[in-house]
Amino acid sequence: MESRPHRVSDVMTHAVVAVGRKALFKDIVERMEEWRVSALPVLEGDGRVIGVVSEADLLPKEEFRDSDPDRFTQLRRLPDLAKAGAVSAEELMSTPAVTVHGDAALPEAARIMALRHVKRLPVVNAEGVLEGVVSRGDLLKVFLRPDNELADEIRRDIIDVLFPAPVEPVHIIVGDGVATLTGRVEDAARIPLAARLVRGVEGVVGVDCRLTAVGSDAG
Repeated sequence: MESRPHRVSDVMTHAVVAVGRKALFKDIVERMEEWRVSALPVLEGDGRVIGVVSEADLLPKEEFRDSDPDRFTQLRRLPDLAKAGAVSAEELMSTPAVTVHGDAALPEAARIMALRHVKRLPVVNAEGVLEGVVSRGDLLKVFLRPDNELADEIRRDIIDVLFPAPVEPVHIIVGDGVATLTGRVEDAARIPLAARLVRGVEGVVGVDCRLTAVGSDAG
């Protein structure tokens, strides 16, 4: 049976700490410290995510604690100055929240994190209700897949499909996530495709494709 690509729901953390919009500054800091997280979703009463409070939202209070910024700084850093005087989650949070759905593919979640410069994403359903949280570390879990599992998937879903009758047996060795392919096949045009598909297998770190074709001078 063909394997299903991992989705956010496969790797996300289901037990999530969150705060309401009226949560106070100190309570937010204490929860971050207790749970060792860098951001907290802010929820409405029905569990809908309305924003996120991150360490970056909290730091202006310390940065401007004993400073008297000039007018240029005030104009340039107006949002941060507002947060420096904030005392509740609804004043501190970044909104709208950057979220992802549980059925999103892992590369999609990774792109959102990279483009929005965030380390964690609340996972929500179609109504925006919190279901979990996915972090950068969660997205890397696919690289913990055993080498033999990767080799089995490459054999089953790629090699046996592209080269059902190879001239010489195709050998697949996976070590530390790096897949090495050796053997001689009939169709040279399919070799680059095989390498590309193997590279796309979740958990594969690199590909060393040494496949050759009938009539090729490569040894």
